[in-house]
Amino acid sequence: MEDGPLGGRGKWSDPRVPKRGWTCESIDDLGDVLQTCEMCEAQDIRYVHAMSHPRYPGILECGCVCSGHMEEDVPAARAREAAVRNRAARWRNWPKLKRWYRSRSGNLTIEKDGCRVTVYVERGAYKISAGPIGVGPRFGRRVFETERAAVLASFDAFMWAKER
Repeated sequence: MEDGPLGGRGKWSDPRVPKRGWTCESIDDLGDVLQTCEMCEAQDIRYVHAMSHPRYPGILECGCVCSGHMEEDVPAARAREAAVRNRAARWRNWPKLKRWYRSRSGNLTIEKDGCRVTVYVERGAYKISAGPIGVGPRFGRRVFETERAAVLASFDAFMWAKER
């Protein structure tokens, strides 16, 4: 494995770069294949694993396979990426859920998993409130130009409310 995946390309063949003992600091979904893995310098990636090492300056932005080998836990890297993929799919499907309804006051509302999220209009802009059902909601500060933009952003408010 010292050569790393993809035949030891890129930094896998650089003796100054540690090959093991890395830690994943975060993972980010770029939304499309927009970047090349900084470790193998060959694989196009959408999900970026930000990897750090005590003997390497800065962060390397890597794909799933390289990050798994770098931290010596390929299943953990795959599970991390699967969780981000799952969240992205849930976000895409959020506006399509059949549970959305118009409240008596005309606000778009969804009740799911013990939480209520509402998209409402205030001073000509769309805003979001969210919280557990039966508890007063928290009102977001962000404003959105369209109802659709607010509904998409409300997914994050829902996830926040679920954690409370």
